[in-house]
Amino acid sequence: MAKKDFSIRRASKEQTNGSGHKYSAESITVLEGLEPVRKRPGMYIGSTGPDGLQHLLKEIFDNSRDEAMGGYADEIEIALLPDGVVRIADNGRGIPIDKHKKTGVSALETVMTTLHAGGKFDNQAYKVSGGLHGVGASVVNALSEWLVAEVHKDGDVWLQEYAIGKRKAIVKKIGKSKEHGTVITFKSDPKIFSETEYDWDRVIDYLRQQAYLVKKLRIRAIDARGGLKVKLGEGLYIKEQAADMPSYSFYFEGGLLSLIRYLNENRKPIHKHIFYVEKQASQNITVEVAVQYVDDISSTEVSFANNTPTAEGGAHVAGFRTALTRTLNSYAKKNGYIKEDGEGFTGDDVREGIAAVISVKMPEIQFEGQTKGRLGSVEATSAVSTVFGEAFTLFLEENPDDAKYIINKSILAVQARKAAKAAKDSILRKGALEGMTLPGKLADCQTRDATEAELFIVEGDSAGGSAKMGRDRRTQAILPLRGKILNVERARLDKMLESKEIRALVIALGSAIGDAFSLEKLRYHKIIIATDADVDGAHIRTLLLTLFFRHFRPILDGGFIYVAQPPLYKIKRGKEVQYVYSDKEKNKLIGDVDLVAANLAEDAESLAGEELAAEEESEDVSKLKIKNSKISVQRYKGLGEMNPSELWETTMNPANRILKQVNIADAAEADKTFDILMGDEVPPRKLFIQSNAKMAELDI
Repeated sequence: MAKKDFSIRRASKEQTNGSGHKYSAESITVLEGLEPVRKRPGMYIGSTGPDGLQHLLKEIFDNSRDEAMGGYADEIEIALLPDGVVRIADNGRGIPIDKHKKTGVSALETVMTTLHAGGKFDNQAYKVSGGLHGVGASVVNALSEWLVAEVHKDGDVWLQEYAIGKRKAIVKKIGKSKEHGTVITFKSDPKIFSETEYDWDRVIDYLRQQAYLVKKLRIRAIDARGGLKVKLGEGLYIKEQAADMPSYSFYFEGGLLSLIRYLNENRKPIHKHIFYVEKQASQNITVEVAVQYVDDISSTEVSFANNTPTAEGGAHVAGFRTALTRTLNSYAKKNGYIKEDGEGFTGDDVREGIAAVISVKMPEIQFEGQTKGRLGSVEATSAVSTVFGEAFTLFLEENPDDAKYIINKSILAVQARKAAKAAKDSILRKGALEGMTLPGKLADCQTRDATEAELFIVEGDSAGGSAKMGRDRRTQAILPLRGKILNVERARLDKMLESKEIRALVIALGSAIGDAFSLEKLRYHKIIIATDADVDGAHIRTLLLTLFFRHFRPILDGGFIYVAQPPLYKIKRGKEVQYVYSDKEKNKLIGDVDLVAANLAEDAESLAGEELAAEEESEDVSKLKIKNSKISVQRYKGLGEMNPSELWETTMNPANRILKQVNIADAAEADKTFDILMGDEVPPRKLFIQSNAKMAELDI
């Protein structure tokens, strides 16, 4: 065999790419000031969609909240103003306006225009804060079309304006003031964000949560988008507002105890006393935990680090879970509930039915990622484990009746776990998970690449038949459901798996369920719920979302669940066909049918000699002949009314369809809502329906 010649070619001093472009020092781009933020906003706020927009408001609010956490403020006001403008005011110390030695400009300008600048790196200024990255205010400034900072301090009012992160002028004194604090008013840049209107409900949920976490802090929120104008320098707080402007005021003295009561207000506690502890551990870490068990099979764990919600948990939650399992096992064995050498409780056993809030406050905090969804400070694990473990042990010993109910609930969870495992093992055989014995009603797709595979969960055999005929067989699978599936809100796993419809869905997904669940084995990365646009369809959709939220949460959190939006109307103008998805869209396209008919009747004399007729063929089809132009409006009551080509064109074709991705912005609130809507208690559900009736879209 001929010897191969391996040689190293010496690169020239001036290397080029394929196009001949010289790669030298001039090729290195240096972004100055806040340019990196505008260049890559997702790195700083997660996204430029609704979540990123909400993040701007949180960053400024959190600065005011940190003033309150330090004991320097006790009032914060948030106002949503017209044109996507937000105004946030606090009665804290006011951002310093004197010149900063290093930057040569005011401390205010330094904070607003320099990344990693702020008082939170100085333990003397803030012993505890939620944002030690030091990028909050400057990032908001960078991503705002304009921002105005107003400081009330030492008897004066100071003002500085910015545009796209850059100052318009130096900070200047504009008058006198008897108040103290900071007002930040900003408008997010529509060139950065896909939408600039804030979700009022999300804002309120976040502010309520924060009010629970900071005792004796009053938070006021005003939805002034109806037209309120605010003049700069008039004071910290809005003094006048229209009576019809929505507003909330939050103030709680009970802290996490109040939050636990709120989370469980529609549930039935199984023990009398709420466990609560607040204590400082080593390394100046303050641990606060509240726990109450309820008559439910789902768990609610809400966690915070320096009052920042940690939706993904982290070190503090790990410490809590370890101590909870260890403490209940120790107590159960010590008091004869389980044998010393018997099988103990697992983490899932002791968390069944628990409502827990875990909060830590620490001077040097580390989050994983700028959006701060997970606490990375490992020292929080031992701090929470020690403080909670000792206090919870004492609670069980001092409240034996409460302890008995808690232990018995865990024993019941063990029994249910074993029964569920037996039921699961009987149906989720290895072959079924690998697709060898998939449900007969499933029309599977050809591809085995989960990233391009789609599963349509379709209501009814009729719609299922049309979907199977109209689909793209290579990437789209169809699973028709017959009727409404079991409400799993109160059903244990073994009872769930007795349902043929749920069993078929579990096997089709391939991810298994319970402790055998594996997201990596999920066979489809788009799971699309396609139900009729009526009350029954909405109910089926809610039942399916309940199933995914309670038993397939990682699938939901991963963004794999979608809801299809089929059209409500098919409109024909001669040979032209259009599908529309709402009454508003239909009326905009052709005008309201009744109004058109009325106008034509009034103008009948002036239309002499021209054909004018209106006829109704059926309940679902209306036709108008206007000046020889024929308009046909067909109202779809269900997916089953569409033929395969119509279903493909409107609901299944990736080029035309409208899919809504399901995500959980606030897990605790979602948990509470599912409990209200799908639980056993009727009064809370009735109240919820009455309170939200005005937002319902009625199909009459």
